[in-house]
Amino acid sequence: MVEVAGGWQDKSASGRFASTTKAFLMAKLIACLILGIVAGISSGAAMAANPLPQTQASKEQVRKLIETIGKHYAVADNLRDRRQAFENLMESTPEPTRVQIRSVDAGGIDAQLIWPARLHHPLGRRAILYLHGGGFYSGSLRTHRAIAGSLAKAASADVLLIDYRLAPDSPYPAQIDDALNAYRWLLDSGYESDNVVVVGDSAGGNLAIEATLRQMRVRGPLPAAVVALSPITDLAATGASLARNTGHDPLINTAELDRIRGAYLATRSPSDPMASPLYADLTGFPPLLLQVGSDEALLDDTLRLAEKAKLAGVDVQAEVWPGMIHQWQLFPSLLDGARQSNQRIADYAIEHFADRPKQ
Repeated sequence: MVEVAGGWQDKSASGRFASTTKAFLMAKLIACLILGIVAGISSGAAMAANPLPQTQASKEQVRKLIETIGKHYAVADNLRDRRQAFENLMESTPEPTRVQIRSVDAGGIDAQLIWPARLHHPLGRRAILYLHGGGFYSGSLRTHRAIAGSLAKAASADVLLIDYRLAPDSPYPAQIDDALNAYRWLLDSGYESDNVVVVGDSAGGNLAIEATLRQMRVRGPLPAAVVALSPITDLAATGASLARNTGHDPLINTAELDRIRGAYLATRSPSDPMASPLYADLTGFPPLLLQVGSDEALLDDTLRLAEKAKLAGVDVQAEVWPGMIHQWQLFPSLLDGARQSNQRIADYAIEHFADRPKQ
């Protein structure tokens, strides 16, 4: 034995063996701890790799957008005024460029088929069915043409943007019926189900999930994947983030959900799984991408659905975008975060198309 700093070290062969064994066991312990941490993350709330931290420039962009939204909605206290405020807000944003647009009758629903200008075809191989948001009572082809055009170019796909019926004139389940009819129109028009991705934001995210669940119940061909952007998954409004983030989100809060329920559901229970997907059985659901902003009142609608989908065995990814508000994806001309999130949606669609576009 020889003395070293901190104690004695055995220089014999047996001492060297003991030291080596101890080092091996310590390395193994550290490796097990690392693997345990990774396993814990992957088996937790079905979180995907989140975007990078929000930049100062992005924070300023979001601040300006909140100011703009506030001006449009300042005196919009009822469904009619809020519907018009949404139209006016989106009229102030640019129309999509470098796309071709054709009006179509998609199974009895007015719609527009949008595809990249570089592609010359009336109907292609890959399609995104886009279901617009707006609380089931607002939104139109104009409000969502920018994001539809953005996705068409980024995913090299045709985007079918539909003008489904609106509440309160057409309450539940008219919107789900129209979404499902449009999906089946795509299949009847020659698109294979494994080359169709269904995308929706807010109320449209709800419709994307509910229409797919309806298709599952009749054992029809399912889309290759579903993307739900800040979806309304719980019309019973039980998420804690409704109170926690209400001061950050200019577009949705408890009062807005009350308006939505009255217009859309009438006397139907808001926890009916055929209206609120948070309460549905998701077993067998297609691959699912969820996006939500960290400052959204509906943050918990997404995170709770992601956890439930994970437990049901769904291939689900949930992304929480720092500093983003409800429906930020609609503003690619104003927000870096919108351009980045739209590219992520397109990449996810490409990953799941059976016939992927050439890069």
